[in-house]
Amino acid sequence: MRLPGKLSHQYPMITQCAYICRMLRDEVAKALKIIREGGIILYPTDTIWGIGCDATNTDAVKKIYRLKQRDEAKSMIILLDTENKLESYVADVNPLAYDLIEYAENPLTLVFPGAKNISPALISSDGSIGIRISKYPFCQQLIQQLRRPLVSTSANISGKPSPQYFSQIDTEIIDGVDYVVDLEQHSMEIKNPSTIMRLAPNGQFEFIRR
Repeated sequence: MRLPGKLSHQYPMITQCAYICRMLRDEVAKALKIIREGGIILYPTDTIWGIGCDATNTDAVKKIYRLKQRDEAKSMIILLDTENKLESYVADVNPLAYDLIEYAENPLTLVFPGAKNISPALISSDGSIGIRISKYPFCQQLIQQLRRPLVSTSANISGKPSPQYFSQIDTEIIDGVDYVVDLEQHSMEIKNPSTIMRLAPNGQFEFIRR
C-alpha cells in the first residue's frame, strides 16, 4: 500500500502504519468468518501462540480438545477485550479483580468460581473458569466483533512443550486448524505464558503459575 507521489517519501511511517492497520483488519475479518462458522483458528496473542474458537460453541471447543489430544477434564481459558465484561461470564466478581488486572505488570489470567454463559465444556468440575483480559490488538478487535469470549489454549499437543514462537508449532496443529492468522509468523520474540491466579469471591487469592 503506497501513498500518492511525494507523500510516500515525506511520510513513510504513515504508509507503514496504514499497511499494518489494513493487514490487521483483514486478518480479523478472516478469523471472524471462520469462528462464526464454528471453526477453530491458530493465532498470536499477548503471550504465546494460541488455538481458539467461540467460547460459547461446544462443538468448536471439542474440536480443540481433539486436536490437542487433551483430556476434557482439563479446562481451557477464555479471553475478553475488557474487564467490563467479566460479570457477563462470572456469577460473583470480587472488586479486587479489577485492581489486579489494572496493576498487573505481565499478562494475567484470573480463575473465577461461578462460570456462566460459556460452553459447559470449558467449565472446570468445580465450576470455575480462567479469564484473561487481552490487550493484544488482534485479540481485542476479534473479540469486539465476535461479541463473545475467545478460547485461548497453547498451540501444542497435550504433554508437549508450549511453542514460544510460530516456527516451533507442530505441523499437526497447523494442519488441524481451520485458519492460521497471518500475523507475527516470522517474529522471533520469545513470549511466556501468563501468570495464573485463583481469586475467590471473598478476595482470597493464590498463585497457580507465576
